[in-house]
Amino acid sequence: MTTPAHTVTPARVLRSEWHKLWTLRSTWITALTASGLVLGIGLIMGATYTPGGGDADIDTVVLVLYGTMLSQICLAVLGVLVTAGEYATGMIRASLTAVPRRTPVLWAKAAVFAVSVFTLSLVTALVTFLAAQLLLSGTDQTASLTDAGVLRAIAGSSAGLTLVSLIALGLGALLRSVPGGLGAFVGGVMIVPEIVSMLPYDAVDTAVRYFPTQAFGALGSATPLPGAASPGAALLALVLWAAASLGSAALLLKRRDV
Repeated sequence: MTTPAHTVTPARVLRSEWHKLWTLRSTWITALTASGLVLGIGLIMGATYTPGGGDADIDTVVLVLYGTMLSQICLAVLGVLVTAGEYATGMIRASLTAVPRRTPVLWAKAAVFAVSVFTLSLVTALVTFLAAQLLLSGTDQTASLTDAGVLRAIAGSSAGLTLVSLIALGLGALLRSVPGGLGAFVGGVMIVPEIVSMLPYDAVDTAVRYFPTQAFGALGSATPLPGAASPGAALLALVLWAAASLGSAALLLKRRDV
């Protein structure tokens, strides 16, 4: 039995969101910028590394993928644009008219965005690591993908970037404003933890480890970072942060007017 042409199905909603994401010029510009930053900074770190210098004690994966700290800002911008951008252009009315139940639109956006970001960041991280290792050959930062913790750290860095970007996507849907979503991400996700960490309390230090950017940092290291959460705990924390952001956005999407 064939599905009527007008019936809304999960596959059709996903396909619609895929086309909307990848037919926008801003998606390509932001994605290429994010990849270019990681690759470019990784090559610079490899080319300028001096054995025994100030970077000698840095984890190899962290050193090579240092550009992910800037890449997360680009991907967060893209995440906000995926949701809040439709409110800015008015496209959201057509999307929610086509899918009256509303929340499938948000879940489809999140799914398409998550797959795209994870694939992009994983491929970029692998290429950057291998290219930088050509420049680091013969130094104390020489490593291979088969070394203990390296593949886990590369995959963890990609997963962390994806989850942090999903937090931004949720904030964009929650606030329905591109400037508001970006401000909430930069202020709440990146700046507030740094301010809170200044408080002289052990409980605060423990809690800050599980904030998004700090948890993301713990996922991208092949060796344990002093004072950081374990990779498993950091991944769980990021999943919960992303779920809270998207869940709040879904709840308000069902309750308020477009």
